[in-house]
This record gives sequence, structure tokens and C-alpha cells, in this order.
Amino acid sequence: MSKIDDYAKFVDTTTSLESKKFLAFIDSTSKLETCDNINVARALTSAIGMLAESGEYTEILKKMVFKGKEFNEGERFHMKRELGDILWYWVQGCLALGYTPDEVMDENITKLEARYPNGFEVARSEHRQAGDI
Repeated sequence: MSKIDDYAKFVDTTTSLESKKFLAFIDSTSKLETCDNINVARALTSAIGMLAESGEYTEILKKMVFKGKEFNEGERFHMKRELGDILWYWVQGCLALGYTPDEVMDENITKLEARYPNGFEVARSEHRQAGDI
């Protein structure tokens, strides 16, 4: 047996039931749906959508950086469109959690001002205070 087959067995044994069985997945998401202030369908839409659209944005940049594709106004416009798609899914995430986009941005500003009171510093980015998530 090859090493990859052994690894596949390892992956299977370290994967949750909810990741392998649809009914377990449904049960888990159903439990979450009973929690206050989360819309699971919107949260999943947001998470998967942001990843997909971020991948599309990154793909454009990858082709320019690693394949020598020319950066031009067409590529710039394409990246703008992908950022708009990311934003759309990001707002879905805000709605899923019952926050307005302004609330989320304000919280991000508060967090980053506390982390970087004098502007960005490498040391502060690598060594955060307790509770700084």
C-alpha cells in the first residue's frame, strides 16, 4: 500500500461524523439554528461565498505575479468586480449574525486601534495581548 493510501485512512479517522454523514451534518446545523442570533444558511452562504470569491480575486493576482500576465485596466476592473462579490458575501455574514455592516466595521476599528495604538508594528502583530482575537 502506498503512503497516500495510509494518509487517506488517517484523514478518514480524523474527520468528524458531521463532515462525513449528511444526516449528522443536518442534525448539527439544526441544533445551531435554534441558537439566538445566527442564521446558519446565511452563515454558510457567507463563508463558502467569501472563500470562493477570494479565490477568484487571488487567481487574478496569482497569474500576474507567477505567470507574468500583464496588469491592465481590464484586470483591475475584474479585481474590482471580485471585491464587490466578496463584499456581498461579507454582508451576508453580518446579516447571518444579526449585525449591521457598520457595527462590524466599528468593532474592527476598535480592535485594531487597541492592537496598534501607534500604527502597525510587527512585534504587536506577532505578540498579542491575552484576549486579543
